[in-house]
Amino acid sequence: MLGSATPHPSRVPPHDGWVDHYLLVGPADEPCLRLGRTVTRGALLDLVAEQKKRFSVAGLVSGGTVVLRLPPSLTYIAVLLAAWQSGAQVSLLDHRLTQAEVDRALDRLDPQFVVTAERTGGAALRGYSEVEAVLARRPGGRPAQSDHCLVQLSSGSTGPSKVIARTPQDLVRELARYDGLADYPARGARIVLLASVVHVLGLVGGLLQSLHAGARLDFPERLTGVGILDAVAVDELPTTVLGVPFHAELLAAQSDARRFPQLTRMIVAGELVRPGLPAVFTERYGVPLGTMFGMTELGMIATDLTGRHHPSVEPADGMRVRVQDGELLIAAAASPYLGSSDPTRWADGWLHTRDAATVDRDSGLLTLLGRLDSQISIGGLKVDLTEVERTVTALPGVTEAVVVHDGGIDAYLALEGTTVDIVQASLVRELAPYKRPRRLHVLPGLPRTTTGKTLRDPAALRRAAAEHPAS
Repeated sequence: MLGSATPHPSRVPPHDGWVDHYLLVGPADEPCLRLGRTVTRGALLDLVAEQKKRFSVAGLVSGGTVVLRLPPSLTYIAVLLAAWQSGAQVSLLDHRLTQAEVDRALDRLDPQFVVTAERTGGAALRGYSEVEAVLARRPGGRPAQSDHCLVQLSSGSTGPSKVIARTPQDLVRELARYDGLADYPARGARIVLLASVVHVLGLVGGLLQSLHAGARLDFPERLTGVGILDAVAVDELPTTVLGVPFHAELLAAQSDARRFPQLTRMIVAGELVRPGLPAVFTERYGVPLGTMFGMTELGMIATDLTGRHHPSVEPADGMRVRVQDGELLIAAAASPYLGSSDPTRWADGWLHTRDAATVDRDSGLLTLLGRLDSQISIGGLKVDLTEVERTVTALPGVTEAVVVHDGGIDAYLALEGTTVDIVQASLVRELAPYKRPRRLHVLPGLPRTTTGKTLRDPAALRRAAAEHPAS
């Protein structure tokens, strides 16, 4: 539970019309979404009004708290916007979480209402679902303890999730940063969204920004390589594909890599892109693989939408960054974390990212080097696990890899068209002995979080390897 005191009315999240002003304004007949069928703004407004009435009848008032656990769907979008219109603080849970994970999250968040899906149409790998929302009141659930409108849990790729909150002003400022990107889709263009709408890239960079800027947001019927390409082909509007590096890897590996005149670029975020992937993607599709750097805490921070600066990115307008003792710090007026404040994460107006980075003095370009905790000592010699991981992933036949320190350097990888012996022989040539992984664990595919990020928790990786002892 995040707090116990009843909030003063002045601290309750205000219903100030930000959803109507920034997201829902526009011609009623303008297509804004496509989930198997095209949805106009007018139709979306009607759906939002219907869901808002349901919340009102159930007793939700401004300053109330709602948890959404819905798959990507038209229902999810309408319920989210309706809850915000009602002045609620909304917490988002990925629909793929286990019930045990959901129960733990509800204990931490202590919401008044929970919205879940009663019926899902569609199978695994669907880009969207057809669901009916079930609204349940939680006896004893508490109203908002702050003026935040959005609460998210971090991905948990390196450990327990953090509870992160943002205000309407935070989201509007992020939308303004997207507006300042010359190459980001706006009215007359569309986004094919692969990223989760529960997490910051798909939520703000996809859903909210498309509504705000007038770009149409398309959800592919299936999140397979062929399904994504079919979604690109369905319309002649200038098209940007938005996802995580895993999706770019998937498309780069397609044997039927069609060229599309309407495809302008793909943009990925969430983790570092492996060396060589941008060139392979551009060779296959004739368009750049752009990259973004962002965090759940602050949203989009820096971009390279053209691919010219890879692996560097340019901080967006209004974002102040600096490097201190090798760690990237980003200006933030207040702590983004709910609960007790951790001075090792936020202090004196700066968010400590725990990412290693450099900032070029002349160009201002930011280069991410991996997690700060990837710097380890082996026999008194410094080893950068990110360097080792990049070396492993750059080898022929290695389709993906993650390198962790677990009493020693271990590499978990997936292979295609090569063998462990060949990879080990290559690493003898590429890395000094103290940098080489002590063991290579070959898996059919690396375990990932619900957002598509590679899991880096050693215990989770050990469990995955134990299921494939022959590796």
